[in-house]
Amino acid sequence: MNKIVHIGMDVGSTTVKIVVMDEDLKEIYTSYERHYSDTKNTVCKVLEELVEKYKDKEFTIALTGSGAMSTAKFLDVPFIQEVVACKRSVERYIPQTNVVIELGGEDAKIIYFGRSVEQRMNGTCAGGTGAFLDQMASLLNTNTAGLNELAKGYQTIYPIASRCGVFAKTDVQPLLNEGAAKEDIAVSILQAVVNQTISGLACGRPIRGNVAFLGGPLTYLPELRKRFVETLHLTPEQTIVPEEAHLLVAKGACLEAKDESPISVEKLKSKIQVLKHSHDTTTVPLKPLFSTNVEYDEFKARHEKDKVAKKPLSEHKGDCFVGIDAGSTTSKLVVIDRDGTLLYSAYQGNGGKPLDSIIEMLKKLYSIMPKEAIIRYSGVTGYGEKLIQTALNVDLNEIETIAHYTAAKKFEPKVTSIVDIGGQDMKYIKLKNNTIDNIMLNEACSSGCGSFIETFAKSLNLNIEEFVKEALEAQNPVDLGSRCTVFMNSKIKQVLREGATVADIAAGLSYSVVKNCLYKVLKLKDGKELGGTIVVQGGTMHNDAIVRAFELETGKKVVRSNLPELMGAYGCALLAASQKSNSRTINQQLETTGYTSRQIQCNGCENKCFVCRYTFPNGNTFFSGNKCERIFTNRGESEKPGQNIYTDKYALLFDRETSETGNRTIGIPRVLNMYENYPFWHALFTRCGIRVVLSDISTFV
Repeated sequence: MNKIVHIGMDVGSTTVKIVVMDEDLKEIYTSYERHYSDTKNTVCKVLEELVEKYKDKEFTIALTGSGAMSTAKFLDVPFIQEVVACKRSVERYIPQTNVVIELGGEDAKIIYFGRSVEQRMNGTCAGGTGAFLDQMASLLNTNTAGLNELAKGYQTIYPIASRCGVFAKTDVQPLLNEGAAKEDIAVSILQAVVNQTISGLACGRPIRGNVAFLGGPLTYLPELRKRFVETLHLTPEQTIVPEEAHLLVAKGACLEAKDESPISVEKLKSKIQVLKHSHDTTTVPLKPLFSTNVEYDEFKARHEKDKVAKKPLSEHKGDCFVGIDAGSTTSKLVVIDRDGTLLYSAYQGNGGKPLDSIIEMLKKLYSIMPKEAIIRYSGVTGYGEKLIQTALNVDLNEIETIAHYTAAKKFEPKVTSIVDIGGQDMKYIKLKNNTIDNIMLNEACSSGCGSFIETFAKSLNLNIEEFVKEALEAQNPVDLGSRCTVFMNSKIKQVLREGATVADIAAGLSYSVVKNCLYKVLKLKDGKELGGTIVVQGGTMHNDAIVRAFELETGKKVVRSNLPELMGAYGCALLAASQKSNSRTINQQLETTGYTSRQIQCNGCENKCFVCRYTFPNGNTFFSGNKCERIFTNRGESEKPGQNIYTDKYALLFDRETSETGNRTIGIPRVLNMYENYPFWHALFTRCGIRVVLSDISTFV
């Protein structure tokens, strides 16, 4: 009778997987369950069940997985790296495998097998993982299984961002608002995961041969697997879906455990007790945002100084100027007089329809505008600036950086840095000698933006005002780092179970927003790089906790107006007020703002973009979604191919007359810095009487 059982445990980011084998390596027990970030208690629970089930046996144990290292340390059992565990299982159970694609709750991996094993794994972003799918499924009021069922009946695949859950939500919400079929949205989400995995992890290295699909999402969501198979053009013979694919890594840990010395039931029970009472002491509390009420009073008084002058619109006579900011999640509108005094403002979420929200805001403005007030000029900025300008004949469109700089300069003429944190974007504008010297924006991640804070406030069952209040009163803010929204969610669950208060978490999140902005987006090493005068803007900067955390992290006091969320629109209005000519027809066009939209597919190139064509009563046409200008142009201009700038660049660089005579000949390869410096070398050698021969354009054959 077998007296020893071998236990392999895969402690992942969202689940705990266990495989138990006898001395002949025959599988006798398996378990798979979510730990909801309570890995310690979940591991203790399943081990206690095993002790009870096999109380007449001895045990060998090995742990693997992203959440297993500290658990293995407290249990005093071996920790096996995931690639090693996966390699052992693949070699034993599916030796024909060339590439493994594994998706977990918060991690994604591609492992190449050959002469050596190479692993590609996600690092700071959990886009395209199981947790990402959970978030997207909730938008469709279903779970991941429901997402899989919906995807079976799709007709069209839309482009959806998968690099960041917040960005993906921005793509999904307009589709829902426009009435796109849930089946099409579901399959588009699955395709986004495929695109993220292949582009983000493979990074150009081909995925060829026999491909094995592992992990929970790829085991339980066959439609997701199907998207991989179709995208990679795999044949049925090349597609490997092993039995119990979600347990394969745990099996590898089990195979490693068999070589360990067995321990008795009593010994295992004592190890479980050690784990139960263990505490991770690696997290050190951060400094409170305010140590005393006096500090907070001084902070409030200082920021009360920088105010936009206001007066009622009803009392205004004469010229006024409209500024519109069509942002990623909100629409903002301001009306000012020629001196920059604020006459009227409006701020609301756009629900994925920026044009409709702007029209609604303008109609309300016109309903209360006195006859003596005349809109002399208008301007628009933000993500939807061209759409709004085309639809409403707005006079001026300006990029966000210039609009925000114009507003900041109104409050602080000597500004050296502008930091703007909006709903889904962050901007850093560095100034030198009153000129924009550098601009940086978040590209692939929106952790640390307004949507990030709003989401977590809701998860803590708080509104934004309550969130700020809790954060300001916290005495031991938790250090949550600066990470992906999905990763942060797990960290919050963990510290809650370790006894952290809601206030400590709220303050910790405020620090995280700032750290993410400074170190991930701005990539600063020291607050001194921001210069002496910093202006902060954006709706997120209305939050006192965020502004205070920013000042503590940088060691500098900042300038914030009383309307930071309106600064883009305010700057645009100031630019409009600086114009000399009269307005066009923004105030007449509103009565004819009915428009039609139709989705079409551009066949101008191999991208085959899905494009939304807007047609407005004023005769203008706007195209949205096109990745280039090959076919479509905006503002009703004639449709013509865009200019290939690279062709022009190569002609300017390399189309040069070469002398057929010369006492010597030199060959120059068309590589590396020759794409910038060839004109210099050609001129130098030609002047020296040397004949220059340039290599041909690469053919890649």
